[in-house]
Amino acid sequence: MEFANGTKPKKCRELLEAYERRAASAGAASKLIFGGVGGRDVYNIAAPFEDEGESVIAGRVERRDSEESEIVFFTEKEGVWTPREGAPVLRLQDPFRAEIDGELLIGGVETYPDPDRPGGLLWRTVLHRGTKIADLKPFFRGPERMKDLRLTRLTDGGVGVFTRPQGDKGGRGKIGFLRLEALDELNADDIEQAPLLEPQFDDEEWGGANEIHLLADGRLGVLGHIACFDDHGDRHYYPMTFVFDPETGMHTEIRLLAVRADFLPGPSKRPDLRDVVFSGGLIRQSGGRALLYAGVSDAEAQVLEVDDPFGTFESRGGLRE
Repeated sequence: MEFANGTKPKKCRELLEAYERRAASAGAASKLIFGGVGGRDVYNIAAPFEDEGESVIAGRVERRDSEESEIVFFTEKEGVWTPREGAPVLRLQDPFRAEIDGELLIGGVETYPDPDRPGGLLWRTVLHRGTKIADLKPFFRGPERMKDLRLTRLTDGGVGVFTRPQGDKGGRGKIGFLRLEALDELNADDIEQAPLLEPQFDDEEWGGANEIHLLADGRLGVLGHIACFDDHGDRHYYPMTFVFDPETGMHTEIRLLAVRADFLPGPSKRPDLRDVVFSGGLIRQSGGRALLYAGVSDAEAQVLEVDDPFGTFESRGGLRE
């Protein structure tokens, strides 16, 4: 892997061409079956994790004709994921998870009325913390108009925070990074001032981090997404990865991990969302493979076997070669 710092950002079109040239070996895809949600869609899931000895998935739940969402925690029995009895339901979109100093962090996107635009909405990232799902309490609301905050423990004991400003600083959405000494130092001002990882996204495109993997040598494997509009106004979202060195600020080029055609056919929330894959989480496995959990076409959740995007990096040294 080579440094990307100082090079021109590649557009979705170029990344897609590179993905097709690589002939990446995506394996079998399967749909996750959900029940107990009154016919609503479940999508944009996080990867499953263990809570009190039980495997749990957090998913975005909403009706096909609405974006009024809840995060629901599901457990599986006989191939069907149903809401976990007694678990909280969070009035948020797009769940994510991290663990820092033995605490579970669950976050999502909160939408709320825009006082300057009747009928319009604003959004921000909200974080909950606790020793387990049953103990979760809200503890942080991020800056206005910022989705995709992601946190991780660093090997030196600090906390890494990936940000995603929009507007004057971030355009349609770009990734920044901030280092804190402890989780309790998290604050909106520092998040807004975090420097961007340049270059990563063309000004007409956008992206964000979805899940962070602490690698063996202390660098960070980032699972994220990159997105664009086509000439017809349709959206295209692609799962992508890169590796970031929190000590130097250097990072590798973005690489696509999968495309919509790698997944099984299915419905979409709207026609303009057919080519949307939103990265939820990655379960790394032995043998250089991994399972990608994702929301597909804003209507369902699937899991796809892919090459482990960080395995070669760990075995060969990556950025420091």
